Amino acid sequence: MTREEMKIKLKDSITKKRFIHSLNVMELAAELAAAHGIDQEKAAIAGLLHDCAKNIEADESLRLCEEFQIDIIDVERLQPKLLHGKVGAVLATKEYGVDDEEILDAIRHHTLGRENMTTMDKIVFIADYVEPGRNFEGIEELRELAFTDLDKTMVISLDNIIKHIITKEVLIHPVAILARNDLIKKRMAEQHVYLQG
Repeated sequence: MTREEMKIKLKDSITKKRFIHSLNVMELAAELAAAHGIDQEKAAIAGLLHDCAKNIEADESLRLCEEFQIDIIDVERLQPKLLHGKVGAVLATKEYGVDDEEILDAIRHHTLGRENMTTMDKIVFIADYVEPGRNFEGIEELRELAFTDLDKTMVISLDNIIKHIITKEVLIHPVAILARNDLIKKRMAEQHVYLQG
């Protein structure tokens, strides 16, 4: 299926607002891919389809996880919206014919991140967070930073997301913390910085 065909199919399966968001993420992901020397078409497809499961109801998400043997933890069972990346990767394969693991991983991990994120993972995560339709304090600077330093952009983004989750008094997915800590540990190792204990 071509990207244009994917767009047409996606438009019919999510809300208009979510579709516009997906187009914005697609475009920014392609721009970031160009800036960081990775495949722009793959980034564009991952950006386009990253939220293809976002409008699926909680019960259906849980049912799909069972059907496709997707491992879930209690945090996800209690907050099934967190499953849309995992379910989206399955839908990208089943509904849109995507079989490229790099694209599927970026879709799968765009909400929470993961340890050892690839450049593609980071680009789709960041494009989702700072796409032009979003507006929050510091977004312009973060968007600019994304073109030069993905890791620093990831840490700031994860910090912001975790702080926001804390203010909402909901569960924090442990994978987001692992992703953040992994990025910081790598930066510390590169700079030969060690925590004093």
